[in-house]
Amino acid sequence: MLPHDRSSFTQGLEIADGTLYEGTGLRGSSVLRAADPLSGSARHEARLPAEFFGEGITVTGDRIWQLTWQEGVAFERDRATLRELRRVEYPGEGWGLCSDGRRLVMSDGSDRLTFRDPVTFAQVGEVSVTQEGSSVEELNELECVGGQVWANVWGSDEILRIDPASGQVTAVVDAGGLLRPEQQAGADVLNGIAAVPGTDEFLITGKKWPAMFRVRFVPQ
Repeated sequence: MLPHDRSSFTQGLEIADGTLYEGTGLRGSSVLRAADPLSGSARHEARLPAEFFGEGITVTGDRIWQLTWQEGVAFERDRATLRELRRVEYPGEGWGLCSDGRRLVMSDGSDRLTFRDPVTFAQVGEVSVTQEGSSVEELNELECVGGQVWANVWGSDEILRIDPASGQVTAVVDAGGLLRPEQQAGADVLNGIAAVPGTDEFLITGKKWPAMFRVRFVPQ
């Protein structure tokens, strides 16, 4: 168990080159933070303008992308400084985001994952996500690792492994019961998956959670 800023309404989580990047939400308090992955202490952060509700993030090269919920704007930032470089518009909502090394994978709260060019942010494809033949909606924070996409589902303690080629759910992880009873007051839903580079482990957390957990996923 690792410390986590309890004021953070976590929308995106990712580790790259020894830095933990976290994107948070809520209008007026959305930030992108670069932090120490062990202590959780912020090294630097960038605030979104008050009218934007921050959502998922992902690192691609020396840049980092940050979605917004209903504003239809993605912020591209310099990874080292978090300085804003440009804004790109997209249709619909933004929820989760990850990079598979070739393209960005984005969720919008539906059963759909869209694929985007990492430089232009233009859509280059999409896939609908199904589990045993039924659509899976409210896909939230995403993590791309090993050619697969791991996804939080809003309001659920389940984390799904998705084959991005077919959209099929290939495994389900039950992440319930992580918080002790005394930690649950004020805590919101599970949201936030960051692969720990060089291992088969992940950091996971939730919105306004007091802790992050380093875990291995054991699919059901």
